[in-house]
Amino acid sequence: MNGRPSTHRQKAIAKSLTTLLPLAPYADIEKIREMASARDMRELPPSIAVWIATITYVRHEHSAYDSLLEEGYDRDSARFFVIDEINEVLTRWRSTRLLDSDEAD
Repeated sequence: MNGRPSTHRQKAIAKSLTTLLPLAPYADIEKIREMASARDMRELPPSIAVWIATITYVRHEHSAYDSLLEEGYDRDSARFFVIDEINEVLTRWRSTRLLDSDEAD
C-alpha cells in the first residue's frame, strides 16, 4: 500500500482504525491494517475486520498468549488469561472498545 487509501474498503478500514484506536502507534496500526485488509477478511464489514485484526494482533504481539500456548494451555484458556493484557493495550491506545470475556474467541 502506498500510504493513501484508494478503494472504498481501504478508506473504510482507515476510518475504522482511526475511530477505534486513536493513539495506537503507527507501526501497530499498519500491521492491523494489513490484517484487516487480508483476503479472508473481505467478506466482513470493515469495522468488524478491524476489530478482529486488532484483537488478533494485540493477542499475539502484546500479550503472553503465545507463551501460554507453548506452556501447554489450550487456546480458550490462553485467550481467557490474556484478556486483561489485551485491554491494557487497548486502553493505552485509547480504544473506543475493550475485549469482553464473552468475545475472547
